[in-house]
Amino acid sequence: MSNNSNKQIEIELRAVFDEKKHGELKDFLDKNAEDLGEDDKDVYFFLLPDKITKAVHNVSKKTSKIAIKLNRIGRGTSDFEEIEIPINPSDFDKAVKLFSALPFNQIQNSYQKRHNYLLDGVEIALKWTDSWGYHMELEIMVDDKAKREDAESKIRKVAEKLGVQIMSEEELKDFTKKIDENYKNGVYDKNKL
Repeated sequence: MSNNSNKQIEIELRAVFDEKKHGELKDFLDKNAEDLGEDDKDVYFFLLPDKITKAVHNVSKKTSKIAIKLNRIGRGTSDFEEIEIPINPSDFDKAVKLFSALPFNQIQNSYQKRHNYLLDGVEIALKWTDSWGYHMELEIMVDDKAKREDAESKIRKVAEKLGVQIMSEEELKDFTKKIDENYKNGVYDKNKL
């Protein structure tokens, strides 16, 4: 029997924007939010139809982990239960090799330039990646999916304060589908960048 208090459920919404808006947001957050620091990551995503496994090397913090999200972005929900296992950073390449040997639908590698902030109880990752461009994730961690509605409301208020448009589920579905297709077509092959 599992204990709900041990669950890590991310209530996470996203917004995409251009480089100019990214600069404006960074200036605003630097002045008005708690700075949680640089958080650059090298992430390998191992995709299944309804889940994502990942190996993460946090370059900024010199840590690594493997994790599974029990659902995927663009599948009709903002809650993502995640199970994480810290690993030694020296084992990151072995974790990537291990997962790469399994029959995942697709493997994606993404280097994420990111800076984290806390504003009005919402954690914000201001990010840039090849596949998403300039964007942000706004998140609150909860231990029960019943808290999703309140968390989403709080996140939307912060997004409004920042002047960013939260992506709808339909927009996320279309956007992530396009990214998946681009990976299949070699657009984000790091050997070509």
